[in-house]
Amino acid sequence: MKIVLLERNSAGTDVPVDCFNELGEVTSYPNTVTAQEVAERVGDADVIVCNKAPMREESLKNCPNVKLICELATGYDNCDLAYCKSRGIKVANVVDYSTAMVAQHTFTLALALSQKLPYYDEYVKSGAYSAQDRFSNFDRPFYELEGKTWGIVGMGNIGRRAAAIATAFGCKVIFYSITGKSTCTDYPQVDRDTLLKESDFLSLHCPLSDLSRNFIDKEALRKMKKTAILINVARGPVVNNADLYEALVAGEIQAAGLDVLEKEPLELSNPLSQLKDSNKLIITPHLAWASVEARTRCVQGVYENIKAFMRGENRNVVNL
Repeated sequence: MKIVLLERNSAGTDVPVDCFNELGEVTSYPNTVTAQEVAERVGDADVIVCNKAPMREESLKNCPNVKLICELATGYDNCDLAYCKSRGIKVANVVDYSTAMVAQHTFTLALALSQKLPYYDEYVKSGAYSAQDRFSNFDRPFYELEGKTWGIVGMGNIGRRAAAIATAFGCKVIFYSITGKSTCTDYPQVDRDTLLKESDFLSLHCPLSDLSRNFIDKEALRKMKKTAILINVARGPVVNNADLYEALVAGEIQAAGLDVLEKEPLELSNPLSQLKDSNKLIITPHLAWASVEARTRCVQGVYENIKAFMRGENRNVVNL
């Protein structure tokens, strides 16, 4: 069996992928971006391991042997599932490998912003703290999580973990279901307006779909508290970046922490790239999922998916 790793570096070069060699003849590429590159590199391979590379008719029509596409991720927005199904190509993802890390990063961003850590870190490093005559400084007010309302969009594995952490901090948790089909009864489910108006912290953990695209737009931001902090660790287009920039500059919300953007990497044309105040905005480069432990689990998950396929089993197949 021929296996092609189109985006080997998306697992990180510090995480080994030698396990795939047990399963067949492996060809590996550091990164693959365009449909033409996909077509040329897949060739007569049976199995594709990818992350963001486009998996659609344009890139796969001249690759006759493909039987399985393994996402080195949970998301599969890069795949045309209908086309793959029409070809009999199965698409499998890896689930729940990054739950702990994404939830952890959610609170890393929220705590840094709410406690004004960028301001106080710079206050000390600038020498201002050494120059004062008192032992403490709290010129920028900050508040406890205890007693605040933490709103969540997307009560899946990550959303539930974030809810548990927020509860441990003493927050009241409410959530909104994008599809309206959530069966979660552990926390109050509210409508969109209630979520926006009542949340002191609002974290996004939903998949990208037509229902979630631009969920946070100009209208939504105007309904939020001026003291609210927005965290997006879902998908970039869930938040309209231009509208968020305007809201932050106008003080319509207090701050935002983003691990994802509408287009990645961050383009200079994105107005958020102009906002340099880390007390209002922290952007991390789509790394919330990427602890060493999580990336190791992801590679192992792909390995298990391929092994299951070789046994005739459908493990994590999303387009049956």
